[in-house]
Amino acid sequence: MSTLKWLVVTATGVLLVAGCEQKKRDAGGGSAGASGSAGSAAASTGGATPGVTATEIKIGQTIPYSGPASAYAVIGKADVAYFKRVNAKGGINGRKVTLISLDDGYSPPKAVELTRQLVENDGVAFIFNSLGTANNSATQRYLNDKKIPQLFVATGADKWGNPSKFPWTMGWQPSYRQEAKIYARYLLKEKPAAKICILYQNDDFGKDYLAGLKEGFGDQYDKLVTKTESYETSDPTVDSQIISLHDAGCDTFINAATPKFAASAIRKIGDIGWKPLHLMSNVSASVTAVIKPAGPDKAIGIITGAYIKDASDPAVANDPDLADYRAWIKEYAPELDPSDTNAVYGYGVSMTLAKVLTQCGNDLSRENIMKQAANLTHFAIPVAPPGIEINTSPTDYWPFSQMRLARFTGEHFELFGDVINAD
Repeated sequence: MSTLKWLVVTATGVLLVAGCEQKKRDAGGGSAGASGSAGSAAASTGGATPGVTATEIKIGQTIPYSGPASAYAVIGKADVAYFKRVNAKGGINGRKVTLISLDDGYSPPKAVELTRQLVENDGVAFIFNSLGTANNSATQRYLNDKKIPQLFVATGADKWGNPSKFPWTMGWQPSYRQEAKIYARYLLKEKPAAKICILYQNDDFGKDYLAGLKEGFGDQYDKLVTKTESYETSDPTVDSQIISLHDAGCDTFINAATPKFAASAIRKIGDIGWKPLHLMSNVSASVTAVIKPAGPDKAIGIITGAYIKDASDPAVANDPDLADYRAWIKEYAPELDPSDTNAVYGYGVSMTLAKVLTQCGNDLSRENIMKQAANLTHFAIPVAPPGIEINTSPTDYWPFSQMRLARFTGEHFELFGDVINAD
């Protein structure tokens, strides 16, 4: 059996990073294994919901703690830390939440293996906030066939908002297609004669951006877009793609990349002295994980879409809505940088799940969990900019469909303009 790296001990279990095999350990508040208590779950929920007892709700996720998207490890750590505080305050409706978070290395086959383990061996009630378009795509059919909620996936691929085909899968952040439409609308208004180049990840994540740009630009797409370049997650850098785009004579660059490659693009653009109008995917708008490694001086002027606040922005230094966030991270996740957008994201998405579970009351059947997730109305989380709310319905599986634009000043992303509704 391989040796495991134990990252974080939660109030009721252990956050694991998966090796070839996993060994689970009880940390004193509930079992991390699958054995237990279908009987007590039946008594309190009206049916035997795996992972649910009179005192516990056990859930699981896979996150890239290693590999090319390891910058997102902060999200998993923040999720665990959020429920550590929830548990310290008595849990949700008397139940503590055990979150088993495993390292999939951003590998779809590994995500499948570990998701099956969470369901079939660990007996989780549902999967929460697993990260990555390809990884969630690889597990979506399995979870939907078994009628297991795949809630608030950490990816904005358009497929997560398709309740007629995948009723057990729900996104959280605005979809990549919606975000790209917002960028297209901005460019049509502010730079209608732009010569645009696009860098995108060669999977559903990147292709959704292209689809959204085509929708947003309409019949102007072929006139405006001069060149596109894709990259694979196995590529060491995107240097050659950036040189190719620069040589195409573009004055506008759309960076639809994940953190490692977004940082690589920013660095190379600065190195070759290219100065396009630069729009970057929100998933890479982290000062900690992207801007600082690339060089803040090379990122000045970058524009992104925002649906959560940039905690590094001096304008929110005294924001009372962020006081609770800062207190939480200081006590329960002191190893995380409070200005890291990924930590803000983890706090916000975990708060949304806590709202859903609270609405469930004592009916924690998988059916009711999905019903309540699709019944969020005007839910304003404190880490979202004013005017941006969470709304869902049985036909609307996108909690967020609004954004504001933000520009990097050299130190932080500064909001500008009005709230834009992608729909």
